[in-house]
Amino acid sequence: MLDLSSVDLEEIATALADQTDYEHRWLINPDTGQIVFWTADGGIDGQTPVDLDDLDLVCIEPMPSYVWYQDMADFAERISDDRVGRRLARAIQGKGAFRRFKDELHEEYPHLLPAWYAYRDVRAQRRAVEWLVDNSLIDDETAMRFVTEHPDPDLP
Repeated sequence: MLDLSSVDLEEIATALADQTDYEHRWLINPDTGQIVFWTADGGIDGQTPVDLDDLDLVCIEPMPSYVWYQDMADFAERISDDRVGRRLARAIQGKGAFRRFKDELHEEYPHLLPAWYAYRDVRAQRRAVEWLVDNSLIDDETAMRFVTEHPDPDLP
């Protein structure tokens, strides 16, 4: 089992959210918790191609975009200003939701950006911890303690 304090949860969260289509993978060393980035033509060192099956690393598969979409929907729903919440909820309807949500926050409600980033980051870190448990890299007790200590932040 890994020591949670030695794992970069932000990097795992980035890997879980990575929706790009080109041939690459994020991997974690189950013994050390070190995260590496692999590409088909550059391997893990950027120069030496290597087959994924030849590595004793665990692949961090990205989560579907609807998981990350739900963070935006929940944020819009929980904002105390109903008018702002409705505008954010409208912004995420249909194709291009992520871009419109980001644009709406940056252009119309920049004062909410710190709250959004805190909300998004806490949820992403909890997902990273859940992923570690699901892959038997940390124990349930450690994960439960982390989740309890990292609730959703209060929103304005």
